[in-house]
Amino acid sequence: QLQLVESGGGLVQPGGSLRLSCVASGFSLHYHAIGWFRQAPGKEREGVACISGSSSSTYVADSVKGRFTISRDNAKNTVYLRMNSLRPEDAAVYYCAAVPVRSLYICYVQNDWYTYWGQGTQVTVSS
Repeated sequence: QLQLVESGGGLVQPGGSLRLSCVASGFSLHYHAIGWFRQAPGKEREGVACISGSSSSTYVADSVKGRFTISRDNAKNTVYLRMNSLRPEDAAVYYCAAVPVRSLYICYVQNDWYTYWGQGTQVTVSS
């Protein structure tokens, strides 16, 4: 069974940090681009970051640039989202998504580009 499982969410104070993990089971992430998305209550799901299969290309949304970092460890079949200097507006359910790719050098943060989705992990930023 092909599955993505996110973890690492939780409650953190403003200015704090979290590292989200996305682990794949049932398939290898090596030839997949990976994206992180988030959805806050009453808002549309938005792309936060993505990373290409080779890790040579990454993208981080302007709203989180300089604070969030995406990385991957293909040996562990895991992608990470490091989130620093968290703000209340970062609170949301965070999802990872994967799509098989022919080119290992591209990624996008378009919802409909991705094939597999995890169930999400809740991030709450509050004092």
